[in-house]
Amino acid sequence: MRALTPNETRVLATLMEKARTVPDSYPLSLNALLLGCNQKTSRDPVMELTETQAQEAIDALKASSLVFEASSSRVPRFEHNFQRGFGVSEPQAVLLGLLMLRGPQTPGELRTNSERWYKFADIASVEDALDELKTRSEDGGAALVQQLPRAAGMREQRWAHLLCGDQPVQQAGSGDAAVDAEVEPISLGQAERLLQRLATLETQVSQLQGQVAHLQQELGLSQA
Repeated sequence: MRALTPNETRVLATLMEKARTVPDSYPLSLNALLLGCNQKTSRDPVMELTETQAQEAIDALKASSLVFEASSSRVPRFEHNFQRGFGVSEPQAVLLGLLMLRGPQTPGELRTNSERWYKFADIASVEDALDELKTRSEDGGAALVQQLPRAAGMREQRWAHLLCGDQPVQQAGSGDAAVDAEVEPISLGQAERLLQRLATLETQVSQLQGQVAHLQQELGLSQA
């Protein structure tokens, strides 16, 4: 399966979400799909797709047999074919859909955010499904998720999907702490200049302290 574009990912994941959370309104019309793609909540990143961009993404997904157009409606309506297209189970599809919509998340966050989609028994079951997506056999296709390095201040490592190709390992959701950058060693010359600068600052501080003491004496103030 080819790598998806960000627009295709958002369209496909929105169909996956609405099929589970608002089944009475599913399949979705183009207008309803566009509103779902551009939601301000439960989306990372927030996007502003145009109708043309959404339609182009739909056409590309239809060509890959990942989206179908419902034939029993006067207004064109669309439904996804994600599980068959990627050969994944329901729990795996749910986790991928959440990662596609909300960006990298920890297993705990995924379990919480999946409440309206699917009931995971515990975090261990989430981790098992993620591990299966990460270590798929050659017959099952390439890995669909990767585990990111632990971000500063976080106990759990986050996971990201790979449906758009390999993600940079420093990828972070909005508001998350960034991965600590490596500190480059300084040269001997840089160290000497820093020491000289430190000595100069110490001299200036000493001079200022002397001036303050002199002013206090002139004004008859007691020194702290």
